[in-house]
Amino acid sequence: MINQRMLALGNEPSAIRELFAYGLARKAEIGDDKVFDFSLGNPSIPAPDSVRQAIAEALDEPACALHGYTPAQGTPAVRQAVARTILRRHGFEVSPDRIYMTAGAAAGLAIAIAAVTDPGDEVIVVAPYFPEYKVFIESAGCTCIEVPARADDFQLDVNAIHAATTPKTSAVIINSPNNPTGAVYGREVLKDLGDALRDKEEAYGTQIHLISDEPYREIVYGVEVPWVPEFYARTIVCYSYSKSLSLPGERIGWLCVPDGIPKKVNKDAGATGQPYERVGWLVLPEEVRPDGAEEYAAVCGAGRALGFVCAPALFQRVVERCVDEPSDVAAYAANRELLTCGLSELGYEYVEPQGAFYLWVRALEPDAQAFAERAKKHELLLVPSDSFGVKGWVRIGYCVSSDVIRNSMPAFKALAEEYK
Repeated sequence: MINQRMLALGNEPSAIRELFAYGLARKAEIGDDKVFDFSLGNPSIPAPDSVRQAIAEALDEPACALHGYTPAQGTPAVRQAVARTILRRHGFEVSPDRIYMTAGAAAGLAIAIAAVTDPGDEVIVVAPYFPEYKVFIESAGCTCIEVPARADDFQLDVNAIHAATTPKTSAVIINSPNNPTGAVYGREVLKDLGDALRDKEEAYGTQIHLISDEPYREIVYGVEVPWVPEFYARTIVCYSYSKSLSLPGERIGWLCVPDGIPKKVNKDAGATGQPYERVGWLVLPEEVRPDGAEEYAAVCGAGRALGFVCAPALFQRVVERCVDEPSDVAAYAANRELLTCGLSELGYEYVEPQGAFYLWVRALEPDAQAFAERAKKHELLLVPSDSFGVKGWVRIGYCVSSDVIRNSMPAFKALAEEYK
């Protein structure tokens, strides 16, 4: 007997990847330079030279060791390296024994959801949201509850999240920098969110986990991306090197379960520094401080149950060597400027992205799907917002060459003129 849900998923592929496949076929027909493919978040910036060097160094290791199984949660060395970079970047100590290496952020999300939910639970997502969240949530036997972001700037609507939280709510997923809007959630709104979730936990006597999806953390334009566990103890962070190191096809990332209330330390003091004053909610009685041990054990169990054990061994070694490599954001920033200036001149309305490499543009008619289909006639491949749980917008991925953006402007102009 065939699983009917899986059959339905197979027969209805991701709208984003389906559009990407259409673009590949169309390029083969009329030429790469005549198709303006803004569909997929595939970084146009090559991986740093340090990645090539790390691969070369790893290849000098004995083949059996290099290509053999690692511990299910990852090698001790790479988990130690990740823990050190979290300390260096965010000033929070995390034990290597609370790091789980994953096959990208998608695997991390699927593991996290499975680890902290039971069938019949509810998981809140903030619309617009990455479409696969719903797939992962429903695969865990849970209900996906869509809560709209604020209409003016697509920031978190904390009051709406608070109102949507019920005794069945076991998790809330946030994504900052956000795909598809480029919004970055600041300290004030994250503090308010933490307060709201603790209020609901106390009211219902339940546990609510916050899952922070962060593959775009390094792709920002002059704003801070706060470390979410600072504001809510029961947080699981999912990270990927797909964007920061331009390695989407290698499927390597990590999941972090902070061990207890994170201890904030002086960044200048290094790993042996003395803790300084704890922040607000961190000052809790010892007996009510979550230690993260059960969550991490559940993560390990979920990884086992889902088959996500032993992330790619070669790229665990690459991450170990390149964990502190800075991201090259300059090209994305230039593309953002080029695209927004060009579309502004043509009269398009959009949300100014603070991070990631997507532009959220209002469709020129209420039906975003129809607008995207009309755009295809001009060889513009835009992802309609229906895929992300809202109406009336399209996502334009500007992680492309600048020539694609420049050459696409006549097509955007012709498309706009059809609506005048």
